[in-house]
Amino acid sequence: MLKEIKRLFGKIGPGVITGVADDDPSGVLTYIQSGVMLGSTSFWLAPFMLPMMYAAQEISARLGLKTEKGLMRLIKENYAKPIVFGIALISAVVIITNIGADLLAMSITLGSLSHISRFAWLPIVSAAIIAGMVFLSYKKFAGVMKWFTISLLFYILAVFYMHVSWLPTLKATVIPSLSFNGSTLVLIAAVLGTSISPYLFFWQSSEEVEERKEKEEEAGHKYRITSRRIRDLREDTFFGMLFSEIGTWFMLVGGAQIPRFFHLTQITDFNQASLVLRPILGPGAYLIFSLGIIGVGAIAIPTMAGSIGYMAAEIFDWPEGINKRVREAKWFYATIVLAMLSGLALNLLNLNPVELLIYTAVLYTIITPPIIYLLIRMANNKKIVGEQTTTPAVNVLGYVTLFVMLAAAIGYLFTL
Repeated sequence: MLKEIKRLFGKIGPGVITGVADDDPSGVLTYIQSGVMLGSTSFWLAPFMLPMMYAAQEISARLGLKTEKGLMRLIKENYAKPIVFGIALISAVVIITNIGADLLAMSITLGSLSHISRFAWLPIVSAAIIAGMVFLSYKKFAGVMKWFTISLLFYILAVFYMHVSWLPTLKATVIPSLSFNGSTLVLIAAVLGTSISPYLFFWQSSEEVEERKEKEEEAGHKYRITSRRIRDLREDTFFGMLFSEIGTWFMLVGGAQIPRFFHLTQITDFNQASLVLRPILGPGAYLIFSLGIIGVGAIAIPTMAGSIGYMAAEIFDWPEGINKRVREAKWFYATIVLAMLSGLALNLLNLNPVELLIYTAVLYTIITPPIIYLLIRMANNKKIVGEQTTTPAVNVLGYVTLFVMLAAAIGYLFTL
């Protein structure tokens, strides 16, 4: 049994880790908020987003694997400086905001379990994540991340305690119904933005490069990209995105149950979410849900901070990679630490974290279309990737993703 578990974990790659990171604490709160406000009319969003998430992540992963370069380096080599710095600056601001929100979610959760102030937990959580990224080798770091993927199951298990009517729930999932108004468009844009996020593109691409380097060092020769390796990449990415969207669906369903227990039309902060979920789930199930928040946060925050580190290193040609020691890639690690400290500092400001999360997710929606367009162009450029360009099916899905995200962004802007 133990051998089988180890074999299964050995097959987990950047795709599954990225998929789990997508259901980060701030994403969970966005999904719960959407479930509370939209009810069963939100359930169809999870299966609707799955093929789009898969297309965006496969293109990103292929680019990293084929070129041995992160996305920002590829964008820098093929596009003008204003595009490069514009993408990097906007992405960094949004990602740092997301880091701050996730740190807050983890700290409030730990505080509710331990009765220690969240302000005491904030620096502890930040320091633990920084230490893991800085002092663990890539192999150990990736191994720890793989074990944390289990935490997504805690979200799913918790919803079974809510006594959901499953037949109408499944019907609402496969037969979309929606009334379009300002708040609905904002929530849809937020759900799309938090699910199809640029930091996931940058992270998975760079981790494919790291994985390739790790395997080349172990084998002692250059890594050959075979059709089997491409198939493994596609399977890893698909199962990662599937796992992610199963988690998303359960969060939407869970959020939709909250008005049955309380007369609430929205969740206003993390403390309220904590207070609402505890009596609904009961002590045992609330503990399970809390472990999900803590575990997935431990994956998502390094993913976000790491993506900023990779972006900066690739723009300024610094040595990069979690497989390198601090003295070998000091500016890469310094950027990661700075991103973490900036996210920590955001929690000292008197901001509404839920509003911050919703609008952060909407900003992701706005900046994602141009990035996806560049990814598709590069993935079909034989000068960049050689003969193994992206398949026609993934190209079609990529353009569908581009237009859906663009429509969501335009719809949101009209509500303003």
